Amino acid sequence: MKHLIIYSSLLLTLVSCKKYLNENPDNRTDINTIDRVAQLLVTAYPDRTYLFNETASDNSEDRTTIASKEAQPFTDLYFWRDPEGTGDCTPAEYWLACYRAIASANHALDAIETNNFGDKGLTYKGEALIARAYAHHMLAMHFAAPYVPGGPNESMGIPYVDKPEDVVFQQYDRGTVQSVYENIEQDLTEGMKLLKPGSWEVPKYHFTPQAAHAFAARFYLFKGDWDKVIEQVSALFPENNFYDNLHQYAGDLWSLSGDQIVQENTKAERPFNLLLANTQSIYQRKEGAGANRYGFGEKVKNEGNGTTVFGLPFRTNFRNFDEPNWTPGKYQEFFYTTNIAQGTGIPYIMMPLFTVDEALMNRAEAYIQKANYPLAIADLNELARARIRTYDPAKNGLTVVKAKTFTGKTDDKQAMLAALLDTKKRAFIMEGIRWMDILRNNLTVKHNQIDQRGTETFIELPSGDPRRVFQLPKEVTTSGVPLNPR
Repeated sequence: MKHLIIYSSLLLTLVSCKKYLNENPDNRTDINTIDRVAQLLVTAYPDRTYLFNETASDNSEDRTTIASKEAQPFTDLYFWRDPEGTGDCTPAEYWLACYRAIASANHALDAIETNNFGDKGLTYKGEALIARAYAHHMLAMHFAAPYVPGGPNESMGIPYVDKPEDVVFQQYDRGTVQSVYENIEQDLTEGMKLLKPGSWEVPKYHFTPQAAHAFAARFYLFKGDWDKVIEQVSALFPENNFYDNLHQYAGDLWSLSGDQIVQENTKAERPFNLLLANTQSIYQRKEGAGANRYGFGEKVKNEGNGTTVFGLPFRTNFRNFDEPNWTPGKYQEFFYTTNIAQGTGIPYIMMPLFTVDEALMNRAEAYIQKANYPLAIADLNELARARIRTYDPAKNGLTVVKAKTFTGKTDDKQAMLAALLDTKKRAFIMEGIRWMDILRNNLTVKHNQIDQRGTETFIELPSGDPRRVFQLPKEVTTSGVPLNPR
């Protein structure tokens, strides 16, 4: 089903209208068996990454031109400008990937309804609904104003596509952020009721019940529904044995080399990975963000390796191409050769979309918001124990007082929240999660600039700045979709 394409200006696919209308939009193959539905759902997950948001976040800095070079789209992303085109590592590339995934989910749902597969189709229907909800949530997160818990959320959303397209240039309404979130929750809730364990040959590449709980927890964190966050995360491991399922940087990963850790990080066999996606990416490469002027530099590396609120640093895997071009070392690349003679091909990474580590920190944040600091501290300490080799509960265990001292905040909740966000910033660097925290917590992003004389100045991206919302591809206006304000 890899050739399945939905022809619309949301996907920017340029084809002959006559040719399109004379063909079925499902790769000339009727999706009339459960096996074909299952194959189609493999493509219901975005096949590009959202790592471009790392360059826009405060995980990036000006590394100067000493051993770096400027290249697009990274320079534009760093200065919060709108990159042109739909090439590698652009927001527009991710927009297209999400709508391709949504198209696959919609065709799967249509096939399930048309063919009346009965109970056999229920789990796949659940997966398709949740995959559709996930892609729309990622689109809303990057291309629409942040959801404000308790607010009217009347700003423009993103087109919520809930049926296969049957015309070339479908007209779309962006709706509102509120309506998009309502549609996401409806798909998510309905889908979770249908999922059953053990329905997939390689479960970690599908929305299993566990992965769905992790997604639901993140979604409700954005909605500010703290009780549901706690409920969804707790459902991952009813016996609360989260520690055994975290990245064991202080345990079995400790003795591994940097290369080996990269390999282990994205293995489906590892319990900390709840959902993986096969994504085309050059972001992790030297010619991608790896040696670009604006990226993971000395300051970012030193901060990541620095003392945490627990009194000791985390085990990290920072590596360099040429100093000061550092990379956190998270992903192993798989290269698909398209021309052996020319040595050309396509780089891929297995991108963890949800991990146990993130889910646990989401629960800790919900506990903080409910002022349940003992339980929040317990979750934070579990993560620290898994990442600090010499962790001692008596010496390194977190307290509210330690959080206040470390963050400089005098209010209990603000200190605990700041400690949590600092912990996540270190733990999840180059995973795209920092941008989510920036949006939800209205954090100001500060970037440095170093001129040819070595003079350093700073620019800021405050809360409410329209540039915090990435721009849609210009071509979507063909379908009546307005661009984001600038």
